Amino acid sequence: MNNMDIEKEKKYNKWIVVLSIVIPVAVAALFGINLRELGFDVEPLTFLPPIYAAINGLTAVLLIIAFIAIKNKNLVLHKNLMTTAIFCSVLFLVMYVAYHMTSDSTKFTGEGLIRYVYFFVLVSHISLSIIVIPFVLVTYLRAITNNIEKHKKIAKITFPLWLYVAVTGVIVYIMISPYY
Repeated sequence: MNNMDIEKEKKYNKWIVVLSIVIPVAVAALFGINLRELGFDVEPLTFLPPIYAAINGLTAVLLIIAFIAIKNKNLVLHKNLMTTAIFCSVLFLVMYVAYHMTSDSTKFTGEGLIRYVYFFVLVSHISLSIIVIPFVLVTYLRAITNNIEKHKKIAKITFPLWLYVAVTGVIVYIMISPYY
């Protein structure tokens, strides 16, 4: 890694810290705002949950194919798939916030063991979705700055975390969908 790449990485590290804080705080703040309750004449975007669940599923598939691509030393495919996975995650986040700003939250009313399973999956999904943000950003930064050895090290952590978040997003949707 040359000096220019080191300087570029340092510059972007500041943005990673900012984004890793701002994104979860903004999502939490916007999650609590319902535009209809504030008097805005907006239609509830109730069609979004299956779309953003599908995007979570697509993200999981992209991650797995990207993993296979890099194991087969197909760097171009790997890079394109990872960039697409990041785009899908951003798209998911925008749709998720839009849904919650225009629609009433759906309550899970399952009973017994399934209720505990649902809330375990939900809480772990939400917690890890916050934790994975800086991991994804640092992993991507290390790739684009050609810091491949450090990229490989953090990718071994990022990949399973991100895959878990993507898959559990789909599971949460499947479990709560009967209550929409």
